Amino acid sequence: MKLFYGEIEGNRVTINDEEQQHIVKVLRMKEGKEIHITDGKGNLASGRLMIEGKKAAISVNEIKTGLPDFHPQLHIAIAPTKNIDRIEFFTEKAVEMGISEITILQTEKTERKNLNIDKLRKQAIAASKQSLRFHFPVINDSIKLQDFLKTISSENTFVAHCHENLHRIALNEIPKLDQMTFLIGPEGDFSEKEIKLLADYDVKAVSLGNQRLRTETAGIFVAAWNYGSLKDFV
Repeated sequence: MKLFYGEIEGNRVTINDEEQQHIVKVLRMKEGKEIHITDGKGNLASGRLMIEGKKAAISVNEIKTGLPDFHPQLHIAIAPTKNIDRIEFFTEKAVEMGISEITILQTEKTERKNLNIDKLRKQAIAASKQSLRFHFPVINDSIKLQDFLKTISSENTFVAHCHENLHRIALNEIPKLDQMTFLIGPEGDFSEKEIKLLADYDVKAVSLGNQRLRTETAGIFVAAWNYGSLKDFV
């Protein structure tokens, strides 16, 4: 399936401008090829490619609307790594494995304070198309840990940290939930002050095993764990 990004409004389907350039200039696709367009909101249009000069359009044969998303839905709030390539790698792999939402956390030990969220969003779209997802994940703006905690529901929120002297449950002890939020700390882990803050918000601590994982590895590990229980309703 050749899947591209665009807008679907009723019977009107428009291919994204960047996607048009990719189709015409990079892929050099021929008119008449079968293509599929998704708006990342659960809608899918199928039809034949039309080329008009440097513009690409679709002659629509079918539009499917309201395609269900994956369940359970997973939201990972993760501190950015000093090497931005690692958080970009996490984003790509987590999206391929069905993550629903990503939030970039600013913590006491976060070394990278600035990052290009728009670039992460573009990578999320690219990974969604690659893995044939019709619901694109939400990539939120960066937020301070204390502000993020004001938005959560403690019943379905968990934190992975390396403080071995504190009680942590195993992943297989987590009950089946429709939605889950996991917090992943920075290189050097959450501070003791932040661990106390998390406990004050009744965020349950989990262990990801005996090995100490890098930030991006921990995020991918949680995404892979959730991927094993995904139900694809599409």
